[in-house]
Amino acid sequence: MQMYNFDGVMEKLEIAIINGPNLNLLGKREPEIYGSKSFEQYLKELKLQYPNVTIYYFQSNIEGELIDQIQKVGFENKAIILNAGGYTHTSVAIADAVAAIPAKVIEVHISQPAAREQQRHTSLLSKYAHGSISGLGLYSYKAAIDYLLQN
Repeated sequence: MQMYNFDGVMEKLEIAIINGPNLNLLGKREPEIYGSKSFEQYLKELKLQYPNVTIYYFQSNIEGELIDQIQKVGFENKAIILNAGGYTHTSVAIADAVAAIPAKVIEVHISQPAAREQQRHTSLLSKYAHGSISGLGLYSYKAAIDYLLQN
């Protein structure tokens, strides 16, 4: 899908994928939950599947760095796919950052938080995200890109 601005000029969709704590361990950490593929391997596949989409990637285990990135990208007219990891359930500050930006944010989770421990059942981000996708493994990111391309 190609996007056009108000002047009829074709624009390329830009998406920032922002991953939070422990997502740098994909492929190593609990493969029965998160799979055996690293995110970097999956990102290469996504970029091949979506050659007309510019995909930026950022991962940090540090809450403040995630907030800085959300704020930076969120005011650059990029869409954001955000997997805040464990901060989803604990970080009012990350939720506030999502609430503060004009960018469309899709919250994603590889696992199904509602089927896991009680502390994972509540998302502080969902209220401010445009939508949430969970429980589809790494495919959750592809589903988010497909949604962003159509909306």
